[in-house]
Amino acid sequence: MGRLSISISLISLALTLCAAAKDESVDELKSRVESARPEDRPVLCMQIAHQQLNNADKLYNDGKVEQARAAVDDIVTYSEKARDSASQTKKHLKNVEIAVRKISEKLRDIKRTLAFDDQPPVGEAIRRLEDIRTALLKEMFAKEKK
Repeated sequence: MGRLSISISLISLALTLCAAAKDESVDELKSRVESARPEDRPVLCMQIAHQQLNNADKLYNDGKVEQARAAVDDIVTYSEKARDSASQTKKHLKNVEIAVRKISEKLRDIKRTLAFDDQPPVGEAIRRLEDIRTALLKEMFAKEKK
């Protein structure tokens, strides 16, 4: 019974932390990244990337192209930081890869809705996200061979 109660407590704590993190703004999350423990950085960085993905989608829909491009740049930047932290700590590699894949798919959907002139920066972001995924996959499978 002791293990079960500890497991339930840990799950409750994780859910509470996730709920609290969703209430934080992008700027608050960004300020926490540098001071966070290295093994916590991938999760924080991917939360930022997800929020910026939602922001970019909304901004493109509202016609605020420059602000949307800045959000897309943040997506790539924080996905790269997540990759770097996950590679350094050897934790969350698979979760970061999955999250980056889903973000990349959503960006492809967004790109299809944009005017032709607005598509190249999103296409470049997608390419960079695919490079991040490739690096993560190489590391995950190289690790398994050892």
